[in-house]
Amino acid sequence: MTIPHLDGLIAAPFTPMDESWNLKLSAVAPYYTFLKQNGIKGAFICGSTGEGVSLTLAEKKAVAEAWAACTRGDQDFKVMTLLGGTSIADCKDLAIHAKSIGLYAVSFTAPFYFKPATAAVLAECCAEIAAVVPELPFYYYHIPVLNGVNIPMFDLLKAIDGKIPNFAGVKYTHEDFMDFLSCLQFKGGKYDMLWGRDENMLPALALGAKGAVGSTFNYAAPLYHDIIHAYLQHDFVKARHLQQQSIDMIRLLGKYGGIATGKAFMKAVGVDCGEFRLPVKNMSQTDWVLFNKDLEHISFSTYQSKKHASTTNARI
Repeated sequence: MTIPHLDGLIAAPFTPMDESWNLKLSAVAPYYTFLKQNGIKGAFICGSTGEGVSLTLAEKKAVAEAWAACTRGDQDFKVMTLLGGTSIADCKDLAIHAKSIGLYAVSFTAPFYFKPATAAVLAECCAEIAAVVPELPFYYYHIPVLNGVNIPMFDLLKAIDGKIPNFAGVKYTHEDFMDFLSCLQFKGGKYDMLWGRDENMLPALALGAKGAVGSTFNYAAPLYHDIIHAYLQHDFVKARHLQQQSIDMIRLLGKYGGIATGKAFMKAVGVDCGEFRLPVKNMSQTDWVLFNKDLEHISFSTYQSKKHASTTNARI
């Protein structure tokens, strides 16, 4: 099975919620349009940013159906869904559902309660799930800071190679550049390695990353297009300056409590996705006022995503 490598920016969308923390699926179609207008080439749904671990099985299917419905016919916009998680059986069910509604790909992260102890065991988990959707590209989602499974991806590729025909690659959300480069070089670049740390995009580009999945692409896509363009033009001084702007923006996530601040950024760009479910702490009204002052301080409006934007993609 030949699986093309993805390039450019793939957003990890927030799951829209109403005031009662119920799904607001009517917001998905305009959200997709907003991403397209800002040069985004795909969506990684129900991941960390999308609160996948806080959604029921039925809700994950409903979110996937909403994205499938509004992107149907758009061959240039790839949607993949994160299956989970702790239950292999649920992951298989969600994978079959993803295929039935026409999603491009599926992704899986390591069980984070009973954790796989070795690359071989993790490869077994991947193989069991991937086998139920042999026609779909299957990606592993490496995010040890959240799932606590820090198996080198180079070891996983060695354990998987030749055994899972639809294994496409890895969404790599970690800082181990030695491991990442080894994965990029494995078997002559056989597997698609999607970079997942927005604040470290520039060094990932230097190593050879071609595609990236990120939460801040939702609301600051022009900034990352400019980083890529500066890198491709060998304007490394500008590229470093732009990456620092990304870092200054991302520091506000930590300042105001973490991942929920992302939905505050979305509200600031005019795409209200509601709030996060418990146990995530949301921003207070007092902090919202302070947050907006900080946005002015970092000149966020000069590089934020905009409605009806016309963005030129830089091919990595």
